[in-house]
Amino acid sequence: MIEVVCNDRLGKKVRVKCNSEDTIGDLKKLISAQTGTRWDKIVLKKWYTIFKDHVSLGDYEIHDGMNLELYYQ
Repeated sequence: MIEVVCNDRLGKKVRVKCNSEDTIGDLKKLISAQTGTRWDKIVLKKWYTIFKDHVSLGDYEIHDGMNLELYYQ
């Protein structure tokens, strides 16, 4: 189990526990359960890299305690 921190820089900071085998789409669904926004309206970024839904967290080398940027489309 790893914990990922997602910050939208508008005052909402979400901590999500997930597995490194989970996909970005699974992570978005966990984030939407905590924030109340629809999962398909969430965009996750790290610097200028936009994460694709079908790739796993381990493939993107997302580790425990990592911060991701949370945007809404």
